[in-house]
Amino acid sequence: MPASEVRDSWEFAVERAKGRWEVRIHITERMRYTTTVQVFRQDADDSEWLRAPRLTVRLYHDAHLAEVLACEEHRRLNVKYSYPNHKMYQADEKAQFNRFLGEWLRHCLANGHSLHEISLPVR
Repeated sequence: MPASEVRDSWEFAVERAKGRWEVRIHITERMRYTTTVQVFRQDADDSEWLRAPRLTVRLYHDAHLAEVLACEEHRRLNVKYSYPNHKMYQADEKAQFNRFLGEWLRHCLANGHSLHEISLPVR
């Protein structure tokens, strides 16, 4: 997200075999070294067999890293879980959410386009 942009959300479309998905990235918190965002499909339809997730992601500016903090009702994810556990999380549940975020963002980069004009600073 460009630092020159002041707005708190961006919308983009991701093309797929049958139509497209409209995705929104909304900033929920701005700090000096981190930004927390929610990533979700804004055109999500409950009639679809697979719901689109709502991810809460923290971006670490200095490390150029993104980490999933929450996915739907899954909050405060531990790095590792003993198995079995009372919520039946996999031992590497957090790593799986982070892998999913990476795969989904790669798909969005390959098949998506912004719904707004974005001005990047000239260097």
